[in-house]
Amino acid sequence: MRYLVHAEQRQFSLRDKDAWRPGDGGWTDEAVSVHRVAVEPSSLSVATARSDWVEVDVSVDAAAPPVLPDASHVVEADLDVPGGEATLAGPADYARQEHRIAVPPGRYRVRVSYVESGPPDAEWHDHEFGEHFRYVLDLWPSAEAAPVAVLRQGAGVWDG
Repeated sequence: MRYLVHAEQRQFSLRDKDAWRPGDGGWTDEAVSVHRVAVEPSSLSVATARSDWVEVDVSVDAAAPPVLPDASHVVEADLDVPGGEATLAGPADYARQEHRIAVPPGRYRVRVSYVESGPPDAEWHDHEFGEHFRYVLDLWPSAEAAPVAVLRQGAGVWDG
């Protein structure tokens, strides 16, 4: 399913609705410069190329899907969703603005793919700088914990 998310501060998150508790944000030097995702217990934050409206595709699969050939950056990380409901939101969104996604309770492997695209189907901010991407999040059940893994490293360092 495709969602429109306001990625204020150049990020958005997917997290368990009830289990996540605020922490340090997970933005280590490696998370910023290599992974482009930050992992906390029951939360995964995704760095975006723009502080703007972004398109996010989320799918829940039975097993790992093929890696998208047109993705410029691909990374995988774990996400625990013990409560069976995930929220997708930007950092400034209120509870009523979150997108809620029902999933069976458990641990998931999440593949985040950065796919170059045009502007989203919304009023985007032409004064913002940075490339437009569609962020594809594929989730599938995972029995064992695994470290963050970069499958394809995007080129360059983003501004901001």
